[in-house]
Amino acid sequence: MFQDISIDELLDLKNKDEITVIDVRSPSEYKDATIPGSLNIPLFNDEERAEVGTIYKQTSPQAAKERGLEIFSAKLPTFIKEFAQIEGKKAVFCWRGGMRSRTSATVLDLMGIKALRLAGGYRTYRNWIVEKFNHYDLNQKVYVLNGNTGSGKTTILNRLREKGYPALDLEGMANHRGSIFGQIGLEPHNQKTFDALLFQDLERFQSSPYILIEGESKRIGKVLLPDFLVEKKEQGIQLFIDMPIEERITHILEDYQPWIHKEECIDAFNRIKRRIHTPIAKQIEEDLEAENFHAAVRLLLEFYYDPLYERSANQYPEDRKVTLKVKNVDEAVEAVLDQVGVKQKQS
Repeated sequence: MFQDISIDELLDLKNKDEITVIDVRSPSEYKDATIPGSLNIPLFNDEERAEVGTIYKQTSPQAAKERGLEIFSAKLPTFIKEFAQIEGKKAVFCWRGGMRSRTSATVLDLMGIKALRLAGGYRTYRNWIVEKFNHYDLNQKVYVLNGNTGSGKTTILNRLREKGYPALDLEGMANHRGSIFGQIGLEPHNQKTFDALLFQDLERFQSSPYILIEGESKRIGKVLLPDFLVEKKEQGIQLFIDMPIEERITHILEDYQPWIHKEECIDAFNRIKRRIHTPIAKQIEEDLEAENFHAAVRLLLEFYYDPLYERSANQYPEDRKVTLKVKNVDEAVEAVLDQVGVKQKQS
């Protein structure tokens, strides 16, 4: 007979790489939100889940169970084979630790494959994350990367992360670049996915004396930063990346690839053009239509984003602001490391 495992026990084993976690919910549920690092071996696909759910509501729970068993029986050999290929300790979960995870764990046990079941399922994990954030104590010093649009702040953070430094890529977790153009070419994450990824990284860097983040607003795309992180960000050391505009334009073009996402760019621009002086807005619109993207980006920076950024930058006291004048991302990475090193020595 299978055994249940608590969320604390599961995450402890997962953090030590001593267990493989398998989400047996449908592909769409898995895509919507899951425990980070989980595999997806669904008991039912999306269409099968919908069919069983309809029978449950319109006929009876017993009829739904019988149809579910019929569907699952046909795919049982493949299901077992997929689990048999996973070495080591395993745990399964569904939405609330109900029929799907119980069936999976029971059948696997009958076939000699031991799998624990997460008590309470994904719902328990989500509630656990929310509760952790409600009482999270972020003790590390925070260095905040600021800079005009196109300064490559996310690239800088990821370069630092690759070097082993405690950098949080909040835009990566949100799968959104943070501006009105931010979701172009991307599918933004929801709050559940963002929170799970954020908590995972915060725990990973818990022993570090500091963390590095980007100067984001409270909202990034579809998600909101937790209050404790917003407060810590506002209190942090503000590093301002000062990079030439031509370099910034190059970054934006490489990142957004407007020649591939032209219509999305035009749609996004239409949402802000009323905030730009009419003749300039008209020129930007013409440049976008004519695919003169370099000129359009330059005008957007000079007449919209740079002035907007300058106003927001003035909110921080001078004793917590450091300007890093650099030519490119490589220089920016070294400049940030110099600042972190200097500040740590002074602490």
